[in-house]
Amino acid sequence: LYGLLRRVPVYEAFVEGAREGFDVAVRIIPYLVAILFAIGMFRASGAMDFLIELLRPVLSPLRIPPEVLPMAILRPLTGSGSAAVVLDLIRQYGEDSLIVKIAAVMFGSTETTFYVLVVYFGAVNITKTRHAVPAGLIADVAAMLMAIYLVQWLFA
Repeated sequence: LYGLLRRVPVYEAFVEGAREGFDVAVRIIPYLVAILFAIGMFRASGAMDFLIELLRPVLSPLRIPPEVLPMAILRPLTGSGSAAVVLDLIRQYGEDSLIVKIAAVMFGSTETTFYVLVVYFGAVNITKTRHAVPAGLIADVAAMLMAIYLVQWLFA
């Protein structure tokens, strides 16, 4: 209604917006493929399992379950990959386990930082991210630590 009142050709504006949206989708496909490829290689190579075992002695005294480390690593990169981690944890430990509760709260309180930066900055051709990466990762780490400690405080 607002467009009609302002005498904007609504249908033509919609079609032009859809055309621009399609162009953006085509431009971001290479970035998405690169992220998905890198994540697949990281998991398939065994690097994820190696990193978990390497950090287990450091995480245990801090009361950080090493089982949620894949979630902490993948969440800034991919939403679907981190959702798959949560599903794996549910199958392995059951939906009412403390580990799954921690992973679920981490999933809900963090962002796919690198995915967002790659897709949105790539869509508008921004190459200098400056403070966006550190700010996003600091927020993710803070949310993950709070998820771990609050869930343990509430449910342990």
